[in-house]
Amino acid sequence: MNKTHQVHEFGPAYDKDSRILILGSFPSVKSREMGFYYGHPKNRFWKLLANLYQAREPEGIPEKKAFLAEHRIALWDVIASCDITGSSDSSIRNAVVNDIGSILKDSNIQKIYANGKKAEGLYQKYIQPVTGIDITGLPSTSPANAAFSMERLLQAWKGIKGE
Repeated sequence: MNKTHQVHEFGPAYDKDSRILILGSFPSVKSREMGFYYGHPKNRFWKLLANLYQAREPEGIPEKKAFLAEHRIALWDVIASCDITGSSDSSIRNAVVNDIGSILKDSNIQKIYANGKKAEGLYQKYIQPVTGIDITGLPSTSPANAAFSMERLLQAWKGIKGE
């Protein structure tokens, strides 16, 4: 599979009441096809959040947006564009980051979390020096992170509910 230049084609999901921001690295191929976050059926993101908040797993983009709003969660990705092979974070090169400041200005974000090491590292390198806000890294919900069972993910992610 060849590395191709990709541009993030959908915006952040948030509103003025959002209190936590969860940042991924860059949308997977399936998410890019769907036009929304965590679109791969094997990504555990939506199932994880549903378990954390003891809710039914949202289906479809409108239901996912409503879930995020209800729980005051904002979603976006660190990267606006990059060269990438498929959905592989490890293949990302020439990353250009998003302007996270717009969400911070237009919402009530209290805490920022990274879904995975790549998002955490890129945020720390390029965005944290601008915002001055720390990020808390969480294990990736990607199916590529097979080392983490759903139980381990739930344990690691449970802190987001306190925000």
